[in-house]
Amino acid sequence: MSETRAARPSRIDRVLNLVERVGNKLPEPFLLFGLLFLAVVVVSTAVAAFGTTVRIPGDDEVTPIRGALSGEGLEFLFTGMAENFIGFPPLKTVVTIMLAVGLAERTGLLTALIRVAFGGAPRWVLPYAVGLVGIAASVMADSSMIIIPPLAALVFKAAGRHPVAGLLGGFAAVGAGYSTSPLVTSLDALFAGISNKVAEVLPDPGTAVTPVSNYYFNLASSIVLGLLAGLLIDKVIEPRLVRTGVPREASEEGPAVTAALEPAERRGLAWAGLAFLLTAAAVLLLVVWPDSPLRNDAGGFLPKSPLLDSVTTLIFLGFVVPAIAYGAKVGVVRRAADVPKLMADAVRELAGFLVLAFVLGQFIALFNWTNLGSWVAVSGAELLRAIGLDGYPAFLGFMVLASVLNLFIISGSSLWTLMASVFVPMFVLLGFEPGFAQAAFRVGDSATQIMTPLNPYMLIILGYLRRYEPAAGMGTLVARMTPFVVPFWLVWALILTIFYFADLPLGPGMDIRTTP
Repeated sequence: MSETRAARPSRIDRVLNLVERVGNKLPEPFLLFGLLFLAVVVVSTAVAAFGTTVRIPGDDEVTPIRGALSGEGLEFLFTGMAENFIGFPPLKTVVTIMLAVGLAERTGLLTALIRVAFGGAPRWVLPYAVGLVGIAASVMADSSMIIIPPLAALVFKAAGRHPVAGLLGGFAAVGAGYSTSPLVTSLDALFAGISNKVAEVLPDPGTAVTPVSNYYFNLASSIVLGLLAGLLIDKVIEPRLVRTGVPREASEEGPAVTAALEPAERRGLAWAGLAFLLTAAAVLLLVVWPDSPLRNDAGGFLPKSPLLDSVTTLIFLGFVVPAIAYGAKVGVVRRAADVPKLMADAVRELAGFLVLAFVLGQFIALFNWTNLGSWVAVSGAELLRAIGLDGYPAFLGFMVLASVLNLFIISGSSLWTLMASVFVPMFVLLGFEPGFAQAAFRVGDSATQIMTPLNPYMLIILGYLRRYEPAAGMGTLVARMTPFVVPFWLVWALILTIFYFADLPLGPGMDIRTTP
């Protein structure tokens, strides 16, 4: 009797199992996006036949919906296929980063670093470390979604914990908390520029938004959400993985790894550390040089500069140079030809993603070209405005709308441009600073992106998950992400609520309400 009761699934297990079963009814990603592509062809042609247009606030002219089966649309489809594939936004970042990370993994550098860094760490600390590091990792932009999850899986495995819990927790922390960080990032500067641009149409645009206008809110959010992510990994995700019998060993398992390092490995780490320091010093000298090409025209780095556009390159160097030094010292890299060979092994693992990137690129390019994305976003925003909500309920509705639209429009900058054009001027007229609307957008912009198949990085994580569960589908991944989405959204909204009712400044010089 006791064994029967112990084996009975909990309520949350039943809910998540239902989500997984329903989600797994979706076609495979390639077929799914192929069908979505065809849907955009049909819908755009039908909508365009009625002469539908959308007026994007800030534009002097209306924007027509363009049909894919028109003459212009057919020309776009036939001439743009290769460019749509090569221009698929995550493609260049994924391939570049995976070349570097794959080299570091195959030389043994990552395994050695994890063993020496976490070998003596208490096991209970790891989920919270993954949560805090994942939240802060948005400073690396989209690269964080590629780097943190597999590293977290290796950390968990090295500590004797379930590696899938680290993988899923790392992705959830990075993705669901993407819009916040204890560090000032290029995203802060990007959002600030958009906020100021759309607010300047008003006679009194409120306080100008700077990259640090949301810093106090971001700092509080990043700490709380990082700890929350750790709690969910420790108390919800990992226990469920154990209960449901998810394998701990990957299908492509290498030789057994022990905590103790061999003398050659210690020497390799020393060489890798020296190589990293020399690389960092060279980059630092280039940055502080007064006439540095990494500075912007004003001689600084914010709000935009070549340095902020070089995150992928800096990460590439940060992995490749130490990996070569380590590999040379331990004997994995014996000649120059070994480096491209090891990189080629890493690229082979991306074959599935490259195939999917082809259809994803076609879908996104067509969706943007037809202007259906703008039509959906603006129509949704205008609908919420027409309801006539006032005060804080308006911001709750705004955050919900952002979360829903985020399921379809993954680019934060694109979504903020569309929503800010409507809501920032409206909220300023209601007596709220544009920086507060921006803070509310952060809540809605991130939490739901870890559960939408339109997020291309979910395909990368699904590939890693299938190393442990070959039969896992998109529904499996969505079910595993669901326990993060609702708590993240509610807690993040609660933090904003505290700031609102306590009338706390969101950042240096940025209050919630405009001065009467």
